[in-house]
Amino acid sequence: MDEKEKNTTSKNNTQNNPRQTASSGRQRKAGRGGGRALARAGEKPKDFKKAAKFLLSYIKPYALLIIIVLAITITATILTIKAPKVMGQATTEIFRVILLRQSPLSRFLNTKMDFEKIFQVLVTVAILYVTSAVLHFFQGFIMSGVTQKLVRTLREDVSEKLRKLPLKFYDNTSHGDIISRVTNDIDLISTTLQQSLMQFISGIVTIVGITYMMLTINGWLTLLTLATLPLSILATVLVAKNSQRFFAQQQENLGLLTGQIEEVYGGHIVVKAYGREKDEIEAFSETNEKLYHSAKMAHFVSGIIMPIMNFIGNAGYIFVAVGGGILVTKNAITIGDVQAFIQYSRQFNQPIVQIANIVNMIQSTLAAAERISEIMEEQEEIPDKPNAIELDRVEGNVKFESVKFSYVPDKPLIENLNIDVKSGQKVAIVGPTGAGKTTLVNLMMRFYEIQGGSIKVDGIDIRDIKKYNLRKHFGMVLQDTWLFSGTIRDNIAYGRENATEEDIINAAKAAHVHHFITTLPDGYNTVIGEDSSNISQGQKQLLTIARAFLADPDILILDEATSNVDTLTEIYIQRAMEDLMKDRTSFVVAHRLSTIREADMILVMNEGKIIEIGTHKELLEKNGFYADMYKSQFMGALVES
Repeated sequence: MDEKEKNTTSKNNTQNNPRQTASSGRQRKAGRGGGRALARAGEKPKDFKKAAKFLLSYIKPYALLIIIVLAITITATILTIKAPKVMGQATTEIFRVILLRQSPLSRFLNTKMDFEKIFQVLVTVAILYVTSAVLHFFQGFIMSGVTQKLVRTLREDVSEKLRKLPLKFYDNTSHGDIISRVTNDIDLISTTLQQSLMQFISGIVTIVGITYMMLTINGWLTLLTLATLPLSILATVLVAKNSQRFFAQQQENLGLLTGQIEEVYGGHIVVKAYGREKDEIEAFSETNEKLYHSAKMAHFVSGIIMPIMNFIGNAGYIFVAVGGGILVTKNAITIGDVQAFIQYSRQFNQPIVQIANIVNMIQSTLAAAERISEIMEEQEEIPDKPNAIELDRVEGNVKFESVKFSYVPDKPLIENLNIDVKSGQKVAIVGPTGAGKTTLVNLMMRFYEIQGGSIKVDGIDIRDIKKYNLRKHFGMVLQDTWLFSGTIRDNIAYGRENATEEDIINAAKAAHVHHFITTLPDGYNTVIGEDSSNISQGQKQLLTIARAFLADPDILILDEATSNVDTLTEIYIQRAMEDLMKDRTSFVVAHRLSTIREADMILVMNEGKIIEIGTHKELLEKNGFYADMYKSQFMGALVES
């Protein structure tokens, strides 16, 4: 069974079992398509060097600007660090005068306050802080531009890469996972470059700068402050390690709950029809309870870091205050320097916590970069040949010559397939699930590349035609309808650029859907929801047929467009499809054999091979595989009636 049809079969089977759909869907969405696809705090990349190299390749064009930003950040941080010591000079001057005035010999000493010196100190401190603030402003402004340009380039590259990837990639990759990588992972990179990277640099400079300033004031007091450093690091590491675990659990439970809610509300009619509201509420409550406990622990553990760091900081403050007081009494240090030192000691632990959190964020960012790089490394579609041609119009002759194909190496699916379809013929493709019917269509459209033989359109090998041009001559109406969120007019107009209002209405009339559209309150301006739940399955199918009419393709592909609709709607769809197939080469993938009795040629496929070929009457007379299939469906219809 080919992969494409396996997926279809699996999907149909789960649709028939609503409870199985709910449970299996939750597991799936909590995995690749749900919370698992999001970057978690502290998540590490599998290959650190590879992820870093990928990210640096996008940073490199902005290296000069980033160096300037780093220089600005370092300068602004140094100015901020220097301010407390300068401010200490004013405190020392005020304290000097107060001590002199309390002295018995004050009348003989100069006890006049040096306001000029104090004013100069205050002006200097103000200049330091204002300059630092201005530098931080420019740093943020420049980094915002760099980050958004980088992210814009990254999104464009990923979007362009996704456009070039073959259908195989989308068949084998969860859509939720792809969306998460393109949105959440890129947003994480943006946030890290915009904020965390500069904060990381600032934190390191702050620690080094504060340590240096404290050493210039007094070595012994510096040792007392540094004595609390191991406690700060230990507390940060232990708390961060445990908080990561709980945040990971929270993210997993959140993804599980989100997937559950999405599926239950998306299929609420089925839930009500089977009376499973109580079961779903119990399942929701169970998952919600797990999310509650994991979220509570995650935020509690991460929340205790500041009280712990404040406690350690207060212990250091006591050491500095007592030690500094003793040194002041011995004239080993000025009171202003003690004041500055206390400010430094209070600021010392903050960047440690900041750096620890940012390290986790950088790890997550590199993990996100690695996931994006995996998309960028995917093998692209085989490019068009340099001398590939474009066709203005095709007659519709399609010929398969000794075609070979397999999804998995060493497991051939199609071998030595030969078909010769003349222009205007209606060709039906029938066979059991996994026979290769959809594969045949994918090969014609070059969604997959053949491994041997050739497929020709009007005598020209499709590999010699540009892909976009080849696909422009094909029109497809699939079993699974696709309509986007927008007006009915926009959905029909998707079939052809620059379509006029008259063209759209004529296409709708040809598809037998115009009358239905005019009965809607807003007519062609009616907005279809994201899941198209405000119109029926049959109406969706008629709209896709109208889109195909508007596209006016030379060759038409129909994939059992009537399998999920009622009898009356099926009649409308059949009429629309008959009109659409007039004078066109048409390939009809059929499951209901009663719908293809008038086909010019019926290809009966099994295990990737054409085992029978002929008209409906000829195949029945052969009394072979097709006849058995037709009889079984006919008898089944009689039993149901």
